[in-house]
Amino acid sequence: MGVTLLGPNKGDHRRNKRGRAYRSALLGLAALILVGGCEARIDQRGNKPDEDQVVQITPGVDDKNRVAELLGYPSTISTFSDKTWYYISKRTKTIAFWQPDLLEQEVLQIHFDDQGIVQNMRVYTEKDGQQIAYVDRVTPTPGNELTLIQQLLGNLGKFNSDKFKKVGVPGS
Repeated sequence: MGVTLLGPNKGDHRRNKRGRAYRSALLGLAALILVGGCEARIDQRGNKPDEDQVVQITPGVDDKNRVAELLGYPSTISTFSDKTWYYISKRTKTIAFWQPDLLEQEVLQIHFDDQGIVQNMRVYTEKDGQQIAYVDRVTPTPGNELTLIQQLLGNLGKFNSDKFKKVGVPGS
């Protein structure tokens, strides 16, 4: 009668197979999470009026109240007078941590006369926009620029317990 014993190699083999299966499952799950994080996100910002409602506005006839009734209130109003309303909208696509890509940008400009009647309407797109170069200069401020360590260590010894006793700080 022969007895078959499982040697150390047989049990280890089963354990290694199970460990490889777990590792493969974990790697697959990590890959799915990474790929899911790279899915593009589409963002719509601003107030994009419905085209069917925009065509209902008649220049020379409709007033501000009718425009607000059809399109809602504007994203912004002209800086120096309330005669021009702007409906601004922008659609972007963002993938993971990259800068957003502009898909569509529209500005609907509605100009009113002194009585609040629509005079004209115009739509601007991203092609009508201009890139503005920002200035990188920094305005200097008086004083020293201290690091965090210098600020922390600079306060050591500045507090005199005699001052606290004169003011009446509790515990001094």
